[in-house]
Amino acid sequence: MIEKLMAINQKVYPQHLFHDPKWLVLGVNNTCNLHCKMCDVGVNYNQSNFYQNLMGSQPVHMPLELFQKIVDQARTYFPKVKLGYAFTEPLVYKHLHESLVYAKSKNMFTSITTNALNLKKMADKLIDGGLDELYISLDGPADIHNEIRGYKLSFEKAVEGIDYLFSKDNAPKISIFCVITQWNIGRLKEFADYFRKYPLTQIGFMHTNYTPDSVAETHNAVYGAIYPATASNMQDIDISGYDLDLLHSEIQEIKKSDFPFKVTFSPEIDSRDQLDVFYHKPEKKYGNKCYDAFNMVMIKSNGDVIPAHGRCYNLKIGNLYDSTLRDIWNSPVISRFRKDLNTSGGLLPACSRCCSAFN
Repeated sequence: MIEKLMAINQKVYPQHLFHDPKWLVLGVNNTCNLHCKMCDVGVNYNQSNFYQNLMGSQPVHMPLELFQKIVDQARTYFPKVKLGYAFTEPLVYKHLHESLVYAKSKNMFTSITTNALNLKKMADKLIDGGLDELYISLDGPADIHNEIRGYKLSFEKAVEGIDYLFSKDNAPKISIFCVITQWNIGRLKEFADYFRKYPLTQIGFMHTNYTPDSVAETHNAVYGAIYPATASNMQDIDISGYDLDLLHSEIQEIKKSDFPFKVTFSPEIDSRDQLDVFYHKPEKKYGNKCYDAFNMVMIKSNGDVIPAHGRCYNLKIGNLYDSTLRDIWNSPVISRFRKDLNTSGGLLPACSRCCSAFN
């Protein structure tokens, strides 16, 4: 019943949400220790919204005092909200342990999304800080992952950390997510099979989130003055190099297999024709609406708040040094953005391949 009322609120009166956010996405630092081929940060493409959302604020590390302010206000205004350390690489955040301990002292749920390069080094601090869930980003079997990430032992170091955590009784829940790219198609089943022996919560395969120039240009012709879009995740990615016949076959093989953990695809694409639409016709919107703009915000290291998460528009909806989380959640800027999303049918043109539409 509550979810139904929330959906009605979001549809009928998006200018003011009467429900709380589900997540606060924390951009706790602006640095990364790998160079992923499918990421604008990894290839140093600094013209994209994604790059600016992850790397464009100072200081490099979110001050502990700001983190504590976020937690204190969350406990006051949104006591059930979850904290997601997500960008750019949380395991190199210099206040990671202290911030986890503080969040746990306030009974806040915490999760971390990481490339896991430093996982073994930080594992005990994650456990001591009471981390609830760990989401690890890997790109395929060792040789594929290491090539994509630009570091020859990155897969091995991640697995070393996973092994260590699972040897502890009080380890957080662990899920692994893999972005489907031209480099790992044909090796996805092998990748999932590798982790059969692990008590994972989930393996999630994510179809590439991307914005080509053509889609950004179409979007900007209408919305460029208020929500400018940029090309994203297109620098080293070659969509024409995706073997969609092989990908379709492999998806079917994975779905027919019995794994000891949950296996998902985002979005769920079952037909070969729909794969062609997703990858070769990006002007066609995939998904019905943006879910994340109505359920979360991202907070940068300087206190700026933007809608949803790093892949969204670089739209400042408030700053925690000037306002409160409660006021920012329904600020005039985000209220207009949500209304414009609804007016456009749920997604703006440049939202056509964003994961926020696949929930």
